[in-house]
Amino acid sequence: MNNRYQRQTLLPEIGEEGQFKLQKARVLIVGVGGLGCPFALYLAGAGVGHIGLADDDVVSIHNLHRQILYNESDIGLPKAECAVRHLHVRNSDIEVKAYPVRLTSDNAEQLIAEYDIIVDGCDNHATRYLISDICHRLKKTYVYAAIGAFQGQVAILCHPENAATYRTLFPDEEVMGTVQAEKGVIGTTPAVVGSIVANETLKLIAGYGEPLLGQLLVIDLLKLDIQKMILT
Repeated sequence: MNNRYQRQTLLPEIGEEGQFKLQKARVLIVGVGGLGCPFALYLAGAGVGHIGLADDDVVSIHNLHRQILYNESDIGLPKAECAVRHLHVRNSDIEVKAYPVRLTSDNAEQLIAEYDIIVDGCDNHATRYLISDICHRLKKTYVYAAIGAFQGQVAILCHPENAATYRTLFPDEEVMGTVQAEKGVIGTTPAVVGSIVANETLKLIAGYGEPLLGQLLVIDLLKLDIQKMILT
């Protein structure tokens, strides 16, 4: 086993068997912004063998306070392609593929079908409904995450052991379409929430611990308050 991962393979919950599962796993990250950057860094660092990055945006200077994969030399360049380059510098053993496109009803199913787990780094409800509906239909696990200001949410949806979907959380798509996303955010919010999402994803892949199935994790960093709500 590659000694790059020796500190995590020492953990009995992971070991060489768990590391092999990570190596074989295929994870698609939709959105490589504030949330997607820590997902990608920690999954790549842990040795997840096949990572797809879907994002049609370019790096802007106002991204840099929280989107920790990028630097000033990336400004104006496609996020997905920059992220692939930086991740390969950190771990050349894994396959990372860029999809510099926006997920739409025309391309989403074909893209999602190539991966085992879909991780949510996007910032709009329409894309989340699309991801959830396709994951539910294709029986793919969807790790949902959202942030704003000092708050965040995480849930594991469309999993074989739990029937909850994004529509379970937000049944009225028309109403959600009128909700404006919170524009302000402190850089530590995606760092904390993104690390939790990466941890949940690793648990799902390697088969250890108790993944956040059937629950919504709600985090308030202003009060350092964490709650779990049962999804029904």
